[in-house]
Amino acid sequence: MGLTQLAFYVFAAVAVGSGVLVILARNPVHSVLWLILAFFSSAGLMVLLGAEFIAMLLVIVYVGAVAVLFLFVVMMLDVDFAELKRGLADYLPVGALVGLVLLVELSLVLGHWALAGAAPESREAVFAIEEGVANTPALGAILYDKYLYMFQAAGLILLVAMIGAIVLTLRHRPNVKRQDVLTQIYRGRDVELKDVEPGQGV
Repeated sequence: MGLTQLAFYVFAAVAVGSGVLVILARNPVHSVLWLILAFFSSAGLMVLLGAEFIAMLLVIVYVGAVAVLFLFVVMMLDVDFAELKRGLADYLPVGALVGLVLLVELSLVLGHWALAGAAPESREAVFAIEEGVANTPALGAILYDKYLYMFQAAGLILLVAMIGAIVLTLRHRPNVKRQDVLTQIYRGRDVELKDVEPGQGV
């Protein structure tokens, strides 16, 4: 077994194990940390496959932005997870049934799996790339040349989804104090100073 195969099995085992621990961890902060480890392991697999650009995206975007954002949100929100898990036993039979159906479907698919004769040709690039072109320029040529309109359409779909999420979650609560920036800017210097003795309130 060569060094590349050993690294593949190590990265794959760590990715699968950390993915399982994301679900099984009781503390949500620990789940996010296991998710970060899964992203790092997936990035290692991408490097072994020669897709260093995707590996860089996994580390910079998912680990550096998404997972850290999840971590801060989980740490800052005061969510009672015991209350959320209280009704788990009521839906456990339905969830177990759905999981069993999915497991049977996956076993049927894997049992009848056969490699198509034209599989190597179908895995070729969608259009020819010149010799000596690195992975990242080749990927950029595909995205911004042949599939430019689809790439822009995907960006518009993500924009619509972001606006929809903001609209659905934006609620104006009547008893919440909000910051009035203009009032703070144009406020005069009529500030009353009070000399508060130590150990006494205002």
